[in-house]
Amino acid sequence: SGVAWNESQHCRLLVPEQLQLCRRHLEVMPSIVRAARRTQQLCQQRFADMRWNCSSIQRAPSFGPDLLTGTREAAFVHALAAAAVAQGIARSCASGELPRCSCGPGPAEPPAPGSRWGGCGDNLSHGLQLGGAFTDGSARAGTGGTPGLRAVNRHNGAVGRAVLSDSLDTRCKCHGVSGSCSVKTCWKGLPDLGEIASDLKSRYLAALKVTHRLVGPKKQLIPKEGDARPVTEMDLVYLISSPDYCTPNPQLGSLGTQDRLCNRSSVGSDSCDLLCCGRGYNTYTEEVQERCHCRYRWCCSVVCRRCRRSLERHVCK
Repeated sequence: SGVAWNESQHCRLLVPEQLQLCRRHLEVMPSIVRAARRTQQLCQQRFADMRWNCSSIQRAPSFGPDLLTGTREAAFVHALAAAAVAQGIARSCASGELPRCSCGPGPAEPPAPGSRWGGCGDNLSHGLQLGGAFTDGSARAGTGGTPGLRAVNRHNGAVGRAVLSDSLDTRCKCHGVSGSCSVKTCWKGLPDLGEIASDLKSRYLAALKVTHRLVGPKKQLIPKEGDARPVTEMDLVYLISSPDYCTPNPQLGSLGTQDRLCNRSSVGSDSCDLLCCGRGYNTYTEEVQERCHCRYRWCCSVVCRRCRRSLERHVCK
């Protein structure tokens, strides 16, 4: 993300529709690269204590079956990536990094009493437009699997952008004598992407299994189970059920949970019982060094001793 993008050297690595966008908007590509890296980081953080821990995302763009076959996990990654790209572009516009856009437009509604619109808000509309064109590029180009899979990926990308749009809120800065807040300058800003990731994980847990079939004149995504609630524009959807990810299975994209650290005292998804899939675990004692007995020395440093302590580690069999 820290290098200038070159049409022949970098853009040619993308799918055809993304290639054209890359050539027209080279200056946007570092923001997209940063968004991809942030997507990887947040996915692994949010799923660190689950059987599927998103480690396969490090192989991007050479994804495995867990992220290529319309699974619940793929739904989360597509949605988060779409939100990350849109947010990255919106913020890059506001920071002055991109020459073709600037601050977001001022809100149409009147400001709250004692405040005024000002500052430089995130340019959400530009982020949504350009981000949507990029992240949905492969689906529109007709590549990347069956029509049903492309429809699911487009839907989940739209969910990510919709969650991002709903998160736009008012930020204010106080002005006044001696720190008083007699006048506030306010603008519209987006939260940290971590909040979006947490929201999308909740939607991942409640995702709907769907099928892509004709409803009237065109194909639509409808629930696989007849008694399930209808699909809404805020639901993550998936085509196939995921494996349990307990044992290695390359055909299904399962890496297994052997040698994963677990929490013996937990009753959640990181518990040794759930994470080890009933296979049991081994306990190891590890000695670690850490700073201790720290004290402040005038002026101006903190002096600490080095202490050793033993830690128990529990590892799935």
